Amino acid sequence: MQNAQNMQNYYQIIKKVNRGFALNTLRAISVILVFSLVYAFSACGSAVQSGQNLQKRLPNASVLNSNPKKGGTLTILSSESKMDFDPARSQGLPITSNSLVFRALTTWKVTPSGKTSVVADLATDTGTALDGGKTWKYTLKKGIKYQDGSPITSKDIKYGLERSFANSLTGGFGYHKALLQGAKDYAGPFSGKSLDSIETPDNQTIFFKLNAAFANWPWVASLAAFAPVPLNSGNAQDYGKSPVASGPYKIVENEVGKQIVMVRNTNWDSSADSIRANYPDKIIWKLGVDPSVAAQSMIQGNSGADNAILADFVPPAQRAQAKASYKSSNLLITSGDGALEYLAMNNRRIKDVKIRKAIQYAVDKQSYQRAKGGAVAGGFATTLITPGVSERKVYNLYSANPRGDVEKAKQLLKESGKSKLKFSLIARPDQAQVASSIQASLKRVGIDVSIRTVDSQIFTDMITGDSGDYDLALSKWQPDFPSAYANIGPLFDSSQIGGGNWNISRYSNPKVDSLIRQAVGVIDKSRADLFWQQVDKEIMRDSPIVPLIYSKNTYIHGSNVENFFVGSFPAYPNYARVSLRN
Repeated sequence: MQNAQNMQNYYQIIKKVNRGFALNTLRAISVILVFSLVYAFSACGSAVQSGQNLQKRLPNASVLNSNPKKGGTLTILSSESKMDFDPARSQGLPITSNSLVFRALTTWKVTPSGKTSVVADLATDTGTALDGGKTWKYTLKKGIKYQDGSPITSKDIKYGLERSFANSLTGGFGYHKALLQGAKDYAGPFSGKSLDSIETPDNQTIFFKLNAAFANWPWVASLAAFAPVPLNSGNAQDYGKSPVASGPYKIVENEVGKQIVMVRNTNWDSSADSIRANYPDKIIWKLGVDPSVAAQSMIQGNSGADNAILADFVPPAQRAQAKASYKSSNLLITSGDGALEYLAMNNRRIKDVKIRKAIQYAVDKQSYQRAKGGAVAGGFATTLITPGVSERKVYNLYSANPRGDVEKAKQLLKESGKSKLKFSLIARPDQAQVASSIQASLKRVGIDVSIRTVDSQIFTDMITGDSGDYDLALSKWQPDFPSAYANIGPLFDSSQIGGGNWNISRYSNPKVDSLIRQAVGVIDKSRADLFWQQVDKEIMRDSPIVPLIYSKNTYIHGSNVENFFVGSFPAYPNYARVSLRN
């Protein structure tokens, strides 16, 4: 960005919303529980018969039926005890259960194959950049309505977004809070104040005035806070229990610890929404479910399980059991490569780039992958920009062999003039096995690694705090939207060292900082792509981290479920075009 303070504020938001992803799968599981969208079908693989059409299967999809039936009750089984549908509080992505109930200015088009793209939703397009990208204009589609038949206006979008600034409605995504002019001291609409940087000259038009040019604004406008909320409503703390629907379903029951029931919203117009569908008559979320029991029920084909989906990851034991049978193996879907798992090297303690490059060559990624469960855990990583992000260009600056290059590592250590190196690797209890694989890798080249296991909260405080009292750490990063900036900025901009931020390699390169600030304001995509690809390689030349694998996730569905798949981004399933065969 042009303004360093604006960039810093933006990273503060990213740091808060990504923290759980980077730590472990807990936030990932929460996100899965609310993942629900999207559309279009293409296929290759083994053929199966469904209805009157010969359908095909992909490893990341159930049967894909291009002529699905309407009817039936879809059951979604979730380990969560509570789900909040208030868009101001939501950290669900635009392909979540939220999108069954409400829409935003833009959304994501996700397919079983192909890149995820941002597309128009309530707006007529993904936005018009004005003033070099510092102002964005949207025009709403005509005839869009709430569940009660009242019209959705631009003023409802403004009000919904303003609600997200209220101190009583915290917890949701807040990228817009760092980007909108005058937002720093704004405290929401409930005291009668309005945010002047959001302008609505009429009921169809809305302008957003930003602190600086920001090319990724169309992605930001797809997030939950941009859902419309009727004026003078939604200030109650329990609005999320039954929000006013703009999507294909409305909530008729929401009981904590038990279930949520959704039925069709008759005022949703499919002709104005090419992304969602409403094939099931009803969707019931069963809450507080044990994932192992739920997966076992589907594998055994118990009564009611054929129309069900498990929102959580399939536990390893049930995954192995399902794979052992051809019939039950067809109930599993596995994502492509997703979040980046990596070994961070504290650049303030491991200052010599030759030593960092030696570690790069010494690490046996195959051993790490095996410790995670094998190829099903994810493919080998070489780039910082993750699969499914359009700016990504595949390259590998280091060993082509995932087992590493021991001789090259030893050569670099010799050139560094250092010997008998000793480093500490901090790890959470659940990382013990993979930490041991890193320890064994580095021992091959004469580097002695001691593993220090600490509680998860202590781990987080250590790697994101100011002291940086560690040499090596294992981490994971999933961006909240498919953007190179969301991949790279929070992890490698020098402003993100310490202070609770996620530049845990403590990497600082003024050239990289400058490139990031230039890239975020480039509206032309082809130019921006080149910037980000340059940044990716520039960072990897300094070897601040070792990319290990891109995580894969496995899910299970009942035998009567169709059109349930995982796209290239994110590595979570889509629900909004799910249908039932019978």
